[in-house]
Amino acid sequence: MLSASPTKPEIIAITIAKLRLRPGDTFCDIGCGTGAVSIAASIFADTVYAIDIRDEAIGVAEQNFAAAGISDKVTLVHREASEAIVDMDIPAHIDCAFIGGTKNVESVLKGLCAKVRGRVVANAARIETTARIIGCMKSLGIFEEVIHVQVSKGYELAGETAFKPINPVYIVVGGTDRYRDGDTLIYQ
Repeated sequence: MLSASPTKPEIIAITIAKLRLRPGDTFCDIGCGTGAVSIAASIFADTVYAIDIRDEAIGVAEQNFAAAGISDKVTLVHREASEAIVDMDIPAHIDCAFIGGTKNVESVLKGLCAKVRGRVVANAARIETTARIIGCMKSLGIFEEVIHVQVSKGYELAGETAFKPINPVYIVVGGTDRYRDGDTLIYQ
């Protein structure tokens, strides 16, 4: 069992929308955990790099990628993310990236800032972590918005429906929203 729970499907849907993935994109998932976000991104992206430092996460993600039939699209990188980015374990060009693991998030953002030509989306459960991500994105000149998402799921209670909340998540969006089409920049 991983120490952190997988990203919930409702949060993944918002995250994928904010990433603005397109066919042919190269996507990077930092702190991939179970691989749930990578699997969702693979519907759009042609190439996925999933990075995690935890042995257990790599094993679980590998199994989930095989079960989803996307192993041929995914390169699993078993390293600390800020080192993997700097040491070029991932390519020089990435269309968009998701940060689900927040260890060394400032170093990760700085490394991604030099490589991502589209959007960077980071999810965090804690307000202090969210504030650090926003501050770092602002200092890098890539901050766009932050969204606070609270999801509740219905369940039966005494023959009626009640709702149980799921922990809130902060989705922080940054990036240039520039994509290269030859030498022409296309702004979305």
